Amino acid sequence: MMPAASKTKSVTRPFPKPGKSATQATKPDTRLLDAEQFLLPTYKRQPVVMTHGRGAYVYDASGKKYLDFLGGIAVNALGHAHPRIVKVIRREAARAIHLSNLYHNAFQGPLARKLAGWSGLDRAFFSNSGTEAIDGAMKLARLYGRQPDEPAGTAAKKQRFLADLESKFDDTVCAILLEAIQGEGGIYPVSEAFWNRARELATKHDALLIADEIQCGLGRTGRYFGYQKFSSKPDIVLVAKPLAAGLPLGAILTTEAVASRVSPGMHGTTFGGGPLACAVALEFLSVVEGQELLENVRVRGTELREGLAKLAAKFGFIREIRGEGLMIGVELTVEGAPFVAEAMRRGLLINCTHDFTLRLLPPFIITRAQVREFLRLLELVLAATSRQAAAPVSGKFANPQRVARAAAR
Repeated sequence: MMPAASKTKSVTRPFPKPGKSATQATKPDTRLLDAEQFLLPTYKRQPVVMTHGRGAYVYDASGKKYLDFLGGIAVNALGHAHPRIVKVIRREAARAIHLSNLYHNAFQGPLARKLAGWSGLDRAFFSNSGTEAIDGAMKLARLYGRQPDEPAGTAAKKQRFLADLESKFDDTVCAILLEAIQGEGGIYPVSEAFWNRARELATKHDALLIADEIQCGLGRTGRYFGYQKFSSKPDIVLVAKPLAAGLPLGAILTTEAVASRVSPGMHGTTFGGGPLACAVALEFLSVVEGQELLENVRVRGTELREGLAKLAAKFGFIREIRGEGLMIGVELTVEGAPFVAEAMRRGLLINCTHDFTLRLLPPFIITRAQVREFLRLLELVLAATSRQAAAPVSGKFANPQRVARAAAR
């Protein structure tokens, strides 16, 4: 029999050694070739393979280190490989990953209680994702509506103006869905006047106000939920992204009045609310509370905005800085994609939403030193890309929605 040591020597390393650049690799990465050939081309992915992370940093297959200010698009609120999350995953994976919703598990009830306490609502339904939470909320709204066979108003587009909201809202509408801060739409906080009027109209017409907190909820703004800066509550709250610290889990939170319209068999899910995901979600909420991370979100968010304001004074193509807590958008007068590419080249992960807005979603555990590191790197990115950003985008590349938004302010 071959000695164990000899066997070990014959094993091929799955990734290049840390520090070895991609250009030193002698063979193309077959994982990238497989992805290009067999995946649907729904994302424009960067040509790197991310392998692991630790805290606020993530590493690719070549060993290159990145400061992660995207956080898996608001998912990794505790960063990467948080020791308490890893411990719970290991423990529960050895017990039961899935049991089905025909039976209770040890964590769904306690998690629902905790979320009810954070939100001020009464009941929860667990889904696999934010998308499923949205779908379920639409069903709840139709069930709650007095005439559920009528259209629910889903064809109406999001509107920014109170007058238009009022003109659209009548007794045929069973719900209005709002984000306290738009995520993909460009990091736009909803105004208190708009929120309050939406609440008044929903109450007047016996409709539901639904808060989409999938990206801005669960601590991202420095509050448990983004809507909590307003005096009135929604009827339904939707959460997902950071809820299970990277595992798929969403939730619908609602009032007893809405929940009373539901009976067994009217809605369900195969994977939503499994024991592993719910156990991790409970640990995530416990970490946020126990380590006073909401305070860190507020303080680090203030430092970020102050630093970005100084950069805006240096770079004239920075048009506006928006957001709350650690959900910040930097709107440019030029396309944002070149800045994202340059940032990645320099070891910084951000992204661009709505073409012109650099989106920053760092983890709640981010430190003051890491905020300074981010601002230093971003200044280098802005300076290096400034020649490409010398003139505003025009012609066929201009974004008419952005022009309309600017005119509406």
